[in-house]
Amino acid sequence: MNLALIGINHRTAPVDVRERMNIPEARLSEAVSDLTHRDGIKEGLILSTCNRVEVIANARNDFAVEPVLRRFLADHHRCDLAVYEPHFYRYQQQQVIEHLFRVASSLDSMILGEPQILGQIKQAYHAARQAGGLNGTLNEIVLQALTVARKVRRDTAIGTSAVSASYAAVELARKIFRDLTGATIFVIGAGKMSEIAAKNLISSGASAIFVSNRTYERATELAAAFHGTPIRYEQLFNHVHKADIVICSTSAPHYVVLRADVEKWLAARKNRPMFFIDIAVPRNVDPAINQLDNAFVYDIDDLGQVVAANKKQREREAAWAEEIVQAEVQKAMRRLASREVVPTIVALEHRLEHIRETEIDRYRGRLNGLSTQQREAVEALTKGILNKILHGPITELKNGAGRPDQGSLVQIVRKMFGVVE
Repeated sequence: MNLALIGINHRTAPVDVRERMNIPEARLSEAVSDLTHRDGIKEGLILSTCNRVEVIANARNDFAVEPVLRRFLADHHRCDLAVYEPHFYRYQQQQVIEHLFRVASSLDSMILGEPQILGQIKQAYHAARQAGGLNGTLNEIVLQALTVARKVRRDTAIGTSAVSASYAAVELARKIFRDLTGATIFVIGAGKMSEIAAKNLISSGASAIFVSNRTYERATELAAAFHGTPIRYEQLFNHVHKADIVICSTSAPHYVVLRADVEKWLAARKNRPMFFIDIAVPRNVDPAINQLDNAFVYDIDDLGQVVAANKKQREREAAWAEEIVQAEVQKAMRRLASREVVPTIVALEHRLEHIRETEIDRYRGRLNGLSTQQREAVEALTKGILNKILHGPITELKNGAGRPDQGSLVQIVRKMFGVVE
């Protein structure tokens, strides 16, 4: 095993650098093929997202990997990599495994605990497999990273609480309605935040959606995106009572929804609850509406408090997730170290046993006069000498398992005793 990784991410490089180094998903297989056909490289994987670009390789044990990875990136992007040097990080051997496990578990993500990275690693894995770039140790490590990520998701709550305002709105809506299946949404103001909040609510089970905006064309456009119904702005008060959830995000400098309006709507709804998400600044929904039974108003500060509390919860869960990752890294290193060392120990034993048997055969004619008991003594003597010779190198190989210099030690022992790969 000779693992190396070179990469950039949202913490080490600004977006323009990440864009420059990005490798589109459509070209991942081609890029991996290029990488793995370079001298010394046995396996390769490329993870390229909006927040990170990482090139990982497993190479021959006696090979300097990093220069090849740097040359690959320079060739692929036709650039002088020295310009971007300050933004790159580099990992080797166990560091690579630990990093991959942490990335897959979303412990290295911009939003702690976000689920998208797992799908992105799966895409990178399939692209590398398609290119024939994963067929050994690195293949196993990536699969283990996916397993560790699932364990972190299963054994911690790192991904269960909302850490964005739009997801916080969904979380609060669930507390009010319990089940969002079939809920109706009314969007007042068709801005980006409204769109994101509506999308998250629909993905959580809400069905019908109405959209109203001062610019009717924009209302029509957003409604079409969700198979909803556009409502002209001047007519919205005739329809809002149909909604369980109202999202407000207009540029109006005053309250758009007043307490008196909501009293009428609740009466028309026979007092079924209404949930108002006010993500406008200045606010669009009169906070006095909260004084009404079955009316619930949350503004951007309320959502922010939910997000802040949930971030703290995720950070607490992340500490437990880190412990899981570290334990899994140690397990992986023990497995890989054993796999590296055991074949050499077995081959070494076979090599010296072959030498012992060959030498006994050479002198067999001179041993014919020995009794059975004496021949057994010769066997025991030569085997004893063999075991004493083997004791030193085998002990060193076992003690060196998992150390950074393990690969070099294995190669030295093989060369000293003439053990063929």
